[in-house]
Amino acid sequence: MQFSNTYIKLGERFFDPSHPTPVDNPQLFLWNSALADQLQIPQELQKDTDALAQYFSGNQLLEGAEPLSAAYAGHQFGQFNPQLGDGRAHLLGELLDTQGIRWDLQLKGSGTSAFSRGGDGRCAIGPAVREFIMSEAMHALGVPTTRCLAVTLTGETVYRQQPHPGAVVTRVGSSHIRVGSFQFFSARGDKESLTVLRDYTIDRHFPEINDMEGDRNVLLLEKAIERQINLVIHWLRVGFIHGVMNTDNTAISGDTIDFGPCAMLGDYDPRTVYSSIDHQGRYAYGNQANIALWNMTRFAESLLSLCLKEQPENSDAEPEVKEDLLDQIKDLINGFAERFEKAHQQMLAAKLGFVEAKDGDETIMLEILDQLTARKMDYTQTFNHLTKSLNDEASHQYLSEKLADTYNTWRQRVTQQDTDVDTIQSSMRQQNPVVIPRNHHVEAVLQACESSGSPEAALSFLDVLRNPYQETADTPQYQDSGEGFDSDYQTFCGT
Repeated sequence: MQFSNTYIKLGERFFDPSHPTPVDNPQLFLWNSALADQLQIPQELQKDTDALAQYFSGNQLLEGAEPLSAAYAGHQFGQFNPQLGDGRAHLLGELLDTQGIRWDLQLKGSGTSAFSRGGDGRCAIGPAVREFIMSEAMHALGVPTTRCLAVTLTGETVYRQQPHPGAVVTRVGSSHIRVGSFQFFSARGDKESLTVLRDYTIDRHFPEINDMEGDRNVLLLEKAIERQINLVIHWLRVGFIHGVMNTDNTAISGDTIDFGPCAMLGDYDPRTVYSSIDHQGRYAYGNQANIALWNMTRFAESLLSLCLKEQPENSDAEPEVKEDLLDQIKDLINGFAERFEKAHQQMLAAKLGFVEAKDGDETIMLEILDQLTARKMDYTQTFNHLTKSLNDEASHQYLSEKLADTYNTWRQRVTQQDTDVDTIQSSMRQQNPVVIPRNHHVEAVLQACESSGSPEAALSFLDVLRNPYQETADTPQYQDSGEGFDSDYQTFCGT
């Protein structure tokens, strides 16, 4: 293993140089061997579970690691907090994978930092296992996401209304730069640090900007918008509800980050909310595109101080943004909705097997979604049936009864295309999973892991979730909708 630590070189304005707090009795609980191989973690270390427990609980530091807790601000449910930061996480450094791609290695639940704000800096086993399961499921579904390398039990008790076993998550991400990272320096008027962060972000995530003509701030905003649109489209494709799309949970890389009150959509309804603290439906399934736009607007605002007109020395005039840059930024923000809607239409067309767009397609899409809402039909199961119905009589009969004329219209549209049905079905299957991490199964697995102290329930679940587009012998165990479980379901942040 060869650590590099580029973020720490940005300077201490960007972080608190804190170290993980040791724990009593670390035990390795979950280990992601495929990800470990990708990160080139030596096999001799992977076989030594005691050493892994020490390293990935924070009791010992891997050679070359330089831990830090990153500083950032953020809008939380629309309210700005100028200082948040990693209150229970420590970035150890960066590793290059087998393809030379750089990844952050971060411990979460590893103790306090200057940003803990009275918190205990710890994580309970439930949220730790949830993040491992959900991030691996998202990765297998083809959704941009951070991932988990390990969950390590601490041998200590964490109190969250009631006592729970403590755990530390090892998160792997393409970076941990957030919209809130930019807001932190913008709120302080620290243009120097903001410029450093902008250039670092470009070099790390969008190096092609260095060879492009135009203003770097505008180009960075455009790339970030593109990534956010892609991310939310994938969320909607598989029925994922993030639950807490605050700006401090919005990664500039366009990856899913922070799996606190997340959940999966069952019966289709764009208004669906599961987060216990989202009383107004701000982060509902169908509102995630609007929030992505809201977050990108806040990102644009944080970059404005880098787009100011030159001022004469000793001038008392109020700084003004260059008109041409302001117009370009406004155009990007104002164009978000149209870009998103185009991508959304393309995603739905792919799920429905429309090879080439035709007049009337949007009407068919809307009719199907409206029927799903009106009839309280399961989103994943319905699109699975649509995919199978092209050559499966049982799915054909089911949809004929449930969707009637709407299904017949769709089927006629699909089967009259020049492309053969097998190819269409194969293409649809790439968009429509046969299994997702259903909320009731996730909760059952978390309870089983905590009560038994064994990872077996999680491992069995993960075996299926890692093949979401294939029916294996065990897939049917996890495909049921849960018989009303979601109607009273609530998720929680875990802090």
